[in-house]
Amino acid sequence: MRVLFWVQHLLGIGHARRASLIAEALAAAGAEVAVAQGGHPVASARFRGAEVVQLPPLRSADAAFSALVDGEGRPAGEALWAERTARLAALARRVRPEIVLLETFPFGRRAFRVELAPLLEGLAAAPDRPLVAASLRDILVRHDAKKDAWILRHAQRWCDLVLVHGDPRLLPLEASFPPAAELAERIRYTGYVVPLRTADAAPGADGTDEVVVSVGGGAVGAGVLQAAVAARPLSRQAGAARWRLLLGPDLPEPDRTALMAAAHPGLLVEPARPDFPDLLTRCRLSVSQAGYNTVMDVVGAGCRAVLVPFARGQETEQTDRAALLAARGHVHVTAEAGLTPERLAAAVDAALAGPPPPPLDLATDGAAATARILLEAAGRRRGVSDTPASGL
Repeated sequence: MRVLFWVQHLLGIGHARRASLIAEALAAAGAEVAVAQGGHPVASARFRGAEVVQLPPLRSADAAFSALVDGEGRPAGEALWAERTARLAALARRVRPEIVLLETFPFGRRAFRVELAPLLEGLAAAPDRPLVAASLRDILVRHDAKKDAWILRHAQRWCDLVLVHGDPRLLPLEASFPPAAELAERIRYTGYVVPLRTADAAPGADGTDEVVVSVGGGAVGAGVLQAAVAARPLSRQAGAARWRLLLGPDLPEPDRTALMAAAHPGLLVEPARPDFPDLLTRCRLSVSQAGYNTVMDVVGAGCRAVLVPFARGQETEQTDRAALLAARGHVHVTAEAGLTPERLAAAVDAALAGPPPPPLDLATDGAAATARILLEAAGRRRGVSDTPASGL
């Protein structure tokens, strides 16, 4: 089964990491996977078993998502869009996909309709029309009614399936996308996409009884790390513990240099680690933002946690996820706006003084389930390429 997977991250690295696990699961299930990578390469997203075709990369110009820029920071112009569109079309002609998987679009990434609309309209008109599916995280950024209507209209036009990488027992899609009920026949919940843990480490291994502070890719996490440096001596519960700060690959270099200079025996500062989920299983407390991947690592580890959700611009996703888990007693939350060392230290103390988080029973085999759902649906389509989208 031939799969074309369009992947585009703009600021953080969470989308690329989740997409990598899904692509690897599809390849492990026997599919031939070609990934159209639209953002800059992410070292932790390896897409093992898949072919990765790099489009001219685009990213957000800033944390407010005010504009798209290329790898050199120049505004995206007509020539760049034309090149991306042509490369994507050429890849589709070569792959001849039976499945097209779209990371977030059309539920987000609306600017990329420039390159995706011609592709999808062309595929829809082909006699061997492929199955088209959207790949969504559990919570979408909230939009106004006009944008929701645009999303619904284009999802109905282009998408045979809407794969939600979450668990409706925790949060149904309609909580962040009210028109979801009109797509009910197309929606499939896959469970959360979570990486496999490595083997248990020996007693005393890194992370044991530590406060682990992380910010994902780090593009918008400098404030959390800086507050943590000053919060450690202010904490009554963890001031004597070792704090380990993990610097994401996209942390601006001046911030990286300053944080490395602040390190001392009780404050370790190092690059983000691939064994981050394992550190959490041994830590005293996690301090992090509230992105999809990090939160699932925290929930999977069952550790105490303080979340500082990214909430600049129009971003609502991390705030919603953090509030949901806080209401169930799984995490403590402190707002990003006006974050101070004193407030972060108080949140750390409250989390450590309270009860441990209760167990949270969630489906976490989302990558394998995604592969199974897609391959079974596409298998049913073979020989019936004229089946309407609404018939699935």
